[in-house]
Amino acid sequence: MAPTILDKTKYKAAFLWMLQSLKKIEGTEKAAKLFYFLDFDYYEAYEVSFTGEVYVSCSKGPYPYYFEAIVEEMEAEGLICRDYMQKEPEDERETVTYSPVGTLDYRWIAQESSMLDRIVKKYGTVDEKDLEDLSRSQTPYYAVELGEIVPYVFSFYRGTSDLTSNSGEEIVA
Repeated sequence: MAPTILDKTKYKAAFLWMLQSLKKIEGTEKAAKLFYFLDFDYYEAYEVSFTGEVYVSCSKGPYPYYFEAIVEEMEAEGLICRDYMQKEPEDERETVTYSPVGTLDYRWIAQESSMLDRIVKKYGTVDEKDLEDLSRSQTPYYAVELGEIVPYVFSFYRGTSDLTSNSGEEIVA
């Protein structure tokens, strides 16, 4: 198995796709889990990571190692906006809301755009806690210890259905 290489441009374009499709994403963990499902579903279908991200096993499920750094870059580049808000007055914790601001011209092949659409449709309306629970119930998470890298090859033990489309044509989003 070849090591994955982070594709920052593709990563940013994928985040913008999800944000533009959903209008916003509430919660860092939700955004992180959308990337987990994107990368691991894509790997299960095509045997290659979508973004090249590295996932670490954390208490709330697999977490993308480079996520925060890429979000900071995207904010500095004027591609996204992060807002912080309190959901409940008695709760001191703030929730981060990510919104799209800019665009990237990225050429997707059909299987990539199909997978992005699938992730948005299947997981986009699921709340943060349910996505955490789902990710923690899967083999890639519980097959490693906390703090360890979650190997993509474990995606084959999930048995996810409806992962592929048959087209490899290039499209522009």
